[in-house]
Amino acid sequence: MKSTCLLTLAAFLALSSASPSLVKRAAPQGVDISHYQGTVNFNTLVANGLSFVYIKATEGTTYQDPNFSANYNGATKAGLIRGGYHFAHPDTSSGATQANYFLAHGGGWSGDGITLPGALDIEYGPSGSECYGLSASAMVSWIKDFSNTYHSHTGVYPVIYTTTDWWKTCTGNSAAFASTNPLWIAHYSSSIGTLPAGWTYTTFWQYADSGPNPGDQDEFNGSLQGLKNLALG
Repeated sequence: MKSTCLLTLAAFLALSSASPSLVKRAAPQGVDISHYQGTVNFNTLVANGLSFVYIKATEGTTYQDPNFSANYNGATKAGLIRGGYHFAHPDTSSGATQANYFLAHGGGWSGDGITLPGALDIEYGPSGSECYGLSASAMVSWIKDFSNTYHSHTGVYPVIYTTTDWWKTCTGNSAAFASTNPLWIAHYSSSIGTLPAGWTYTTFWQYADSGPNPGDQDEFNGSLQGLKNLALG
C-alpha cells in the first residue's frame, strides 16, 4: 500500500527482499487498491478468480480516497468480499482520533458475511522518520488506542497491515496484538518469511505490488469459507 506520498527508497528496499512470485495459488486471492489504480473493473476481478478486495478509505484525519465509494460499491455489486483500510499517521493525532475518522468515512464493519474488518495500514513514514518520531512504547500505545477504539465501535479488532522489518524497528517487535488482531504481512517473495513476534501465522499476505490484476496482490491464509467466517466476525 502507498500513502499519497511515494514510499521512500529505504522502505522499498526493506519490502522487496526478492522478486515477486506470480505462481498460481490455491488459497483465496485478492487485491488492495486505491485511487492510484484508476477505474477498476470488478467483474473482471471476479472472472479472474479473485475473492476479496481491500480498498483505501482514509489517511490520517484529513484525507479520504476519492475513489473509495465507487470502488466499494463496484466491489459489492460484483460479489466480492470487501473492506476498507486506513493509512496511519501516528505523528499527527491519536490512535482513537484516527480510528473514529476511519469509521466515519468508510471503515465500518457489520457481520453480514461480505464485509472484512477494517485494516490499519501501519508502516514506513512516507517522509521523514520511518517511525514517525515515536518511541517503540509510544507506537505500541498508539496502535492499541486505534485498535481498542475500533473494537469498541464494531465488536471486532482491525486487521494490522505491516512489514516484519517495520514492526521490529518501530514497535520493538511487540507481541501485544497477536491474540486479538489478524495480521496482514507485506513480503514480496515466493515465501512469507519471518513474522512479527507473537503471531504464528498471517491472515493475509501481500506477496507482490503488481501482477495480473490491478493493485497489490494478496492471498488469504485459509479456505474461502474461512474468508467468509472472518467477514462474519
